[in-house]
This record gives sequence, structure tokens and C-alpha cells, in this order.
Amino acid sequence: MTAQPSFSDLLHVFARIGCLSFGGPAGQIALMHKELVEDRGWIGEAEYLHALNFCHLLPGPEAQQLATYIGWKLHGVRGGLAAGSLFVVPGALVILGLSILYAYAAGLGWFAALFLGVKAAVLAIVAQALIRIAGRALDRPYKRAIAAISFVALFGFAVPFPVLIIAAGLLGFFLTRNEATGTHMLAERPSLATTMRTVGIWLTVWALPMIAIAAALGREHELWRIGVFFSQLAVVTFGGAYAVLAYMAQEAVQGFGWLNAREMADGLGLAETTPGPLIMVTQFVGFLAAFRTPEPFSPLIAGLLGASVTTWVTFAPCFLWIFALAPWVERLQHASRLKGALSAIAAAVVGVIANLTLWFALHVIFAQVKTYEGKLFRAALPDLASFDWRAAVLTLFAFLLLFMFKWRVISMLMAVAGLGLLTI
Repeated sequence: MTAQPSFSDLLHVFARIGCLSFGGPAGQIALMHKELVEDRGWIGEAEYLHALNFCHLLPGPEAQQLATYIGWKLHGVRGGLAAGSLFVVPGALVILGLSILYAYAAGLGWFAALFLGVKAAVLAIVAQALIRIAGRALDRPYKRAIAAISFVALFGFAVPFPVLIIAAGLLGFFLTRNEATGTHMLAERPSLATTMRTVGIWLTVWALPMIAIAAALGREHELWRIGVFFSQLAVVTFGGAYAVLAYMAQEAVQGFGWLNAREMADGLGLAETTPGPLIMVTQFVGFLAAFRTPEPFSPLIAGLLGASVTTWVTFAPCFLWIFALAPWVERLQHASRLKGALSAIAAAVVGVIANLTLWFALHVIFAQVKTYEGKLFRAALPDLASFDWRAAVLTLFAFLLLFMFKWRVISMLMAVAGLGLLTI
């Protein structure tokens, strides 16, 4: 590792990461690895994987939590706040602008053509990240087996993500010999009082907008329902955004009626093609929900409030988990059985990312993907007649630029997006 970076260097690098973090969690994790481990050496490979495995255990967007964790490790609480916020803010501003544009001018032909190219580029980015992460995490035969089983369980049988994580963690725990020393296990014991104070502070921060909404507008207002729903979602989003998208879409469309299924798919496309966590799709949903039930505000003001509340209650808990739990995990980082459990979880996550890569590829290249269910299986398979040759050509072009010609991610994305505009 190199010398610890200055706080201004940390701000500069995480602002850059926040602006370039395309490709969903897989691409974002790979980008941070390149910037922080490979290029600058601010954190070691083992520490990075340890932090990543810890973040996979937490609810919420793992990539943003990883940024927060690394910022905290380098510069304490202010470093964590800076890194975590800078990872989110650029994408939040972009998707807010796109949400406003969508609300007032949905259905524009150039908009769809541009997104066709961007989604093809994102598919190549995710595939590249999958290859990189698999190369680091699957260093043992049993880990490759865990990844393969995870992929089959998700794609063919729709096994819940938490079940896979728990099973992989237990398997890794019991397959690893306990070789930790007492010195490592007892070093720098965190203060329980400090932990409880941290929890209290961040629970208050989390609740502040809800308290204001209840006092000013009451619990029957749409902003209250938005805040409560996404607060609950923030607690159950284990495994990142993909693991909870189906539940969120069902509730937002069928439960609350905030938007229809087509609009939900459009929102996912927006989130996929902007920097920052994929869970930013919640901001799109919150904006439209408040925009369409604005009283006593104007639609635009209501939409801005809905997006702000949604973003706040989605990401404030991330700082709670990191600042409260990271010191305890640091204390146990040399425990061999814990490391075994976390490395097995990392292997399972490779299978999860592989499943997400295939899922995304199907939805980019085929216009229609249907879910087939039997007594023992449940899988999403494409309607072959809906093959989109334009998307296939754009995807091939993206793969060539990224893998053969070694273009930088942002340059490749801009080139493929521009080519998508030519398909109008």
C-alpha cells in the first residue's frame, strides 16, 4: 500500500468514481478496485475483498457501502461520509433530471434510441466486471462449485438471495479450520457505548424527514407513504438492488399504483444507464409517485420532495450500518472461520452476478422475456421471435471496443450510445 491519501485526494478520487460508476454494482465494484487497489494502492487486495464481503452481508446497495467503508477506513467518519455521499450524489442528480424529463416528455424516439445503445454498453461493462471479480474470488474448486450452484439456483429455481448467502456463509464457516489467535480476536475492542451512540444518532438522522412530514402534512399524505415504504425497503434489500427489484416493482405498480409496469421498466433502464447505485431507481419511483399526487404542492415541487425523501431514507441507513458495525468487523478480520464464511459468500455472489448478467443480456437483446414455471423450476427465457438485431449489433460493438480494443469505459459508453442514436 502507498501512504494514506490526503482528505482532498480522497474527495477528488471519489468524486471521479461517482461520475464514472456505470454498470450496476458489478461495474462499480470493479471500478473502485481499479482506482483504489490497482492504480493508487490506498487499500490492499485482501482488505478490499474483506470489506466487499462484509458489505454483501448488509442490507442496501453494497457498492455505495463499500465506498463508505473505504472512506471510513482511510479518514474516519468524515471520510466515510464524503466517500459514500460522493458515490451517490452525481447519479442522484442525473436521474433526478431524467425523471423530470420523463414526467414531462416521455416517449421521445431519440430518448429510446439513446438508451438502446447505453444498455448495450452496460451489458459489456457488467460482463467485464464479472470476469474480473470471478478471477479474484474463485481461487478454490469449492468456491467455483458454490458460484455454479448459486447461478443455477437463481436462474433455474428462483431461490431467494438470502437463502443462498446464509447457506454459502455456513458452508464456508464449517469448511474452514479455526486458526485465529487470541491476540487478533481481542485487538482494539470497540466501545459498546460508542456503538450505541452511533446507532442512536443515525436512527435520528434517518427519521428526520419522516418526523417533518408527519408534523406538516400528516400520515395520510403520499409523501408519508413513500417514506415509510422505502424505509422498509432499505432494511430488506440484502444482496443489492437486483435482489429486491421484483418486490419493489410489484408493490409500486400493483400495491400503490404509483406507476405502471412499462414505466417501471423505463425507470430501471434510467438507473442502469446512469452513474451510481442501481437502487437509484427508487428515486425515479418516488418522484413519479409524488408528482402524480402533488397536493398541496405543484407537481414539480411534489416530485422533487418525493425524490428527496426517497433518496434520504434509502441511503441514510447505509451510513448507520457501516459506522456502527465496521469497527466490530475490523476486530474480527483475522478470524479464519469468519474469513472463510465471507469468502464463500463472495463466491456465491459471483453466481449472483452471473445470473444478473444473463438476465440483463436477455432483456437487452430480446424485446420479450417470459417466465416459465414448473413443479421444480422457474426460469426467465426469451421469446426468440422478439430478437432485436439492433441491440445485438450494438452489444457486439461494445464488447469489441471494451475487450479487443481496450477502450476506456466512459469512451466506449459514449461511442455506443451515439451509435444507438443512429438507429432512430
